[in-house]
Amino acid sequence: MEQNEITEVLNRPFSRELLARDLTRLAYVAKDGTPRTIPIGFTWNGTEIVMCTTTNAPKLAALRHNPAVALTIDTEVHPPKMLLVRGRAELDYVDGIPDEYLQMNGSYRMTAEQRVEWEAEVRSLYDGMVRIVVTPTWAKLIDFETTLPSAVEELVRRRAERQNA
Repeated sequence: MEQNEITEVLNRPFSRELLARDLTRLAYVAKDGTPRTIPIGFTWNGTEIVMCTTTNAPKLAALRHNPAVALTIDTEVHPPKMLLVRGRAELDYVDGIPDEYLQMNGSYRMTAEQRVEWEAEVRSLYDGMVRIVVTPTWAKLIDFETTLPSAVEELVRRRAERQNA
């Protein structure tokens, strides 16, 4: 997929809405060769999806071995909206707490007092973190209004051909 095509998908209004959400599902291949999908907080900086994790997270060894990942960001309403992204994970070890980690947790409902307590707890727990940075190499928006899964698109095309025959 060409970069201009990826940019066009990611700039659609529904895509921007999804990129402003809190959680994505990160899919990767574990060290034992089996697939894994985990929910993880993220932030979109306009060109990259950034997730943060502990320095001892098991997924880091798997991502060092095979950095190919897929992400799904979706809604829980009907019709669902889904943004599917593929890319390669780059690992960036950071002393202290990355700004992105504090930002991605900023939209959870916390009182100001809870936020202060949460941040103090985070800062006391983590000496450092790892930023998992994914630059999209492929993207697809499925909104069931203007875009459909490719298999459904094919069924719609076949039905139209039958009706026009």
